[in-house]
Amino acid sequence: MSGLQTILYERTGAIATVTLNRPAELNPLDERTVAELHRCLDEIEADPQAELVLLRGAGRAFSAGGDLKRALTLHTDTDWMAAIGANLRRLLERFERSELLIIAVIDGLCVAGGIELMLACDYVLASDRARFSDGHLNFSLLPGAGGTQRLPRTVGVLRAKDVLLTARMFDAQEAAAMQLVTRYVPAAELEAELGKLTTNLLEKSFSSRRAIKYLVNQGLRGSLAEGLQLEGAYVLHYETTDPDAHEGLVAFSEKRKPRFRARRTG
Repeated sequence: MSGLQTILYERTGAIATVTLNRPAELNPLDERTVAELHRCLDEIEADPQAELVLLRGAGRAFSAGGDLKRALTLHTDTDWMAAIGANLRRLLERFERSELLIIAVIDGLCVAGGIELMLACDYVLASDRARFSDGHLNFSLLPGAGGTQRLPRTVGVLRAKDVLLTARMFDAQEAAAMQLVTRYVPAAELEAELGKLTTNLLEKSFSSRRAIKYLVNQGLRGSLAEGLQLEGAYVLHYETTDPDAHEGLVAFSEKRKPRFRARRTG
């Protein structure tokens, strides 16, 4: 993909890798970066070969969030603030609604908007070098890309208030204990663990992976009763019509590895 200035993009097989690439500035989420992330997502979703997205940060940070230097001069520009906030929120909603699985790989600092970006992903793999902080209240700012909404839904109300109100820094072990990250591993094992994870996910049927993401994310938008109704209707249709659901049962009965056929169409 040509013309990208703040991110790197490559696809290897079914895996698309998007890397925030302004390491000297700790990979801020400014308007150009958000626009380029939208552009990358457009291309990946149109590519039938892509099934997983790895989201990474170059250098010593995943992302330190918003560009505070730019905000310093433009904080009184209401139109600019509204536009960049809306564009970032739309990007994170696209992450959640996409049929692609998006994996955040954290191997350094993940602060403020970086946490908000991470919270919209489907899986978070961190190294023991990762460090986290919401940080907004250190500057009398507020999270505006879902931090006050996604964080309590992920770690619980009291944990979320601790993270948001204290703005303290904490390590990957604590992040895993509060279920902010899916799991963490020693930095030297990060790439090997990532390889195992992607191999495991790609062995599953694409249609079943897509269904799990949809049911979990969509179910959280309503009440438990609504979610159960959604699940029941979806599962009945899926398991009586999807070829891979039938193939999984046949493979089990024949004691062989399933040969799943579902693929993305772009």
